[in-house]
Amino acid sequence: MARTNPPAIGITLDSEESGGYSKYPWYALRQNYAAAVAAAGGLPLALPHLPDLAEAMLDRLDALVITGGAFDVGPELYGDASMHAATTLKAARTAAELALLRGALRRDLPVLGICGGEQLLAVGLGGTLIQHIPDTIPDALAHEQPNPRHEPGHTVAITPGTRLAAITGQASLAVNSAHHQAVRTPGRAHVNAVAPDGVIEGIEDPARRFCIGVQWHPEFLISAADRRLFDALVAACA
Repeated sequence: MARTNPPAIGITLDSEESGGYSKYPWYALRQNYAAAVAAAGGLPLALPHLPDLAEAMLDRLDALVITGGAFDVGPELYGDASMHAATTLKAARTAAELALLRGALRRDLPVLGICGGEQLLAVGLGGTLIQHIPDTIPDALAHEQPNPRHEPGHTVAITPGTRLAAITGQASLAVNSAHHQAVRTPGRAHVNAVAPDGVIEGIEDPARRFCIGVQWHPEFLISAADRRLFDALVAACA
């Protein structure tokens, strides 16, 4: 039977402590995450950081988007004994997103990880992370691009034969870039995109219905390929 309602796509929120916007702790989500999901035909639903309710949330979702943010995955989650000085944590957010991710993987729900969400996906699939690119990759690109995020910062090469290659229909993409960490080893995932300096920019698990992580921010829709990625996520919910 054909679906009559748009698929429910859960989108993880960011969070901040009191100060700035509010004198109380608050959640936040850039509008273009929800807009990109809606434009692809999905129903965007914001997910708070309540790990004990992760399974109940997933009961009501058709897919999961793990968003990015100005923080990092705790190194203890991928076996690093020390933490780089540039690493910033949001432990409550990571705990909630990890509960959602693990539940989604058990159910084989479609998953799209974006920027930090791609890094968490790699860790969830048994991978590891580079804690600070400038200290690890000689002659690294400016992965924290100086120009605005709605503009491209560098290119990535798409790995032939991957799901990402089939979705984008391209061998390379111009992407935006806003990260100081990256995937070191992809675990059970396969690498589907690489920057010119060798930094892993995308991963996927071909054994799953839809399980893709990208290091850039496709919600800015700076290329047709970014739109196709969200279209593919929603189509995978059928």
